[in-house]
Parts: sequence; structure tokens; C-alpha cells
Amino acid sequence: MKKVYKGEFGYIENNRKKAIIRTAIFLTIVLLLFFTGLILKHTQKNVFSILAALFCLPTGWSGVNMIMFLKAKGCSKEDYDEIEAHKGDLLIHYDHIITSYEKNYYVMASTVLDKNICCYTSDKDMDTSDCEKHIKKMMAGSGYSSYSIKIFDDLKSFCDRLDQLEKLRADKGIDPQKIEDSWENGTVETPAGVLLSISL
Repeated sequence: MKKVYKGEFGYIENNRKKAIIRTAIFLTIVLLLFFTGLILKHTQKNVFSILAALFCLPTGWSGVNMIMFLKAKGCSKEDYDEIEAHKGDLLIHYDHIITSYEKNYYVMASTVLDKNICCYTSDKDMDTSDCEKHIKKMMAGSGYSSYSIKIFDDLKSFCDRLDQLEKLRADKGIDPQKIEDSWENGTVETPAGVLLSISL
């Protein structure tokens, strides 16, 4: 299975498939160990049962991870195509699952340019103002306190904003990809990097 990195389109779908396969494999191993010990030793009190019990830990973790990705909402192909048609040379990240203590926020696409953080969600159940406050708090924690943060729940409005930001990018000669590429490990993350780091 092709690796899809965080921020790339299809990240949620790819991880959903991997989580299902991994959980099925782990569960199969647990059952094989348990029943092998039961058949060979005719009792549950054997080393195979202990190994099966130990293997329940990664199986449980994988199961929780699988449920999370099954519930997650990613960017649709139709929305992706429309966004790509408007992005110009902006850097767009897709398929965020932004986590907080209270809830998860599903953000289908985001871009960062010149103190502007612009996101799109098709999740009609999401409280966009609540998510904006959470992103603002996380950004401030990384030293980015004066950023404008806007989450659109309408694709056309988001694409119109992308057109405006692309014009701003061209007028100022900003290269968002170069900014990301020049980031060095161990230094403060870029704003786009922070947005990815607070996402699963």
C-alpha cells in the first residue's frame, strides 16, 4: 500500500485501510495464540494465553485507531479537484483531524500565507468558531499570536479566498513551499507545520 503522508490528499482514507488491516492481523494473532495454547495444553493457563493477553494491548490500540479513522471525514475528490483548480502556487494541506481535549475537528483543507490561516470543512456538524479558537490557542502556544484564522464551511467561499491569497502571494513574491523546505529540525515549526502537528 502506497504511503500517504500527513497533509496529503487521501491521508484519512489510506490510514483507515491500514488500520483495518492491522487490527484484523493483530486480532488474528491473539486468537491463534489463545486457541493454540488451548488445543495443545487443554487449559487456558499456559504461556500461549499469556502471550495472547500481552498482544491484546497493541490490538486494543489499533482498534481504537481504526474506529477513529472510520469516523473521520476526509476531503472528497470533487472538493479536492475544485480546490486544486484555485490554489495556484499556494501550499494546501488536506485531511486534518485536529484534536482537542473535548472533541475532534475534521478540516478538509488548509493553507497558510502571510499571517492568514484559511481552512475548509464540509463537516456541517462542526462548530467552526470553536475550532478557530482552538487553532488560535495552539498557534499562540508556538509563538504565532497575530494570525487571522478563518474556517469556511462553504467551498465556493473558500475557493474565492484562495484566489485572493494567491494574488497576495504573487504580489509579495512569497514561495510557501520554499518556506516549508527551509525549515530545520529543532527550530520553531512553521505555522503550516504547527497546523499539521496538532492534527492526527
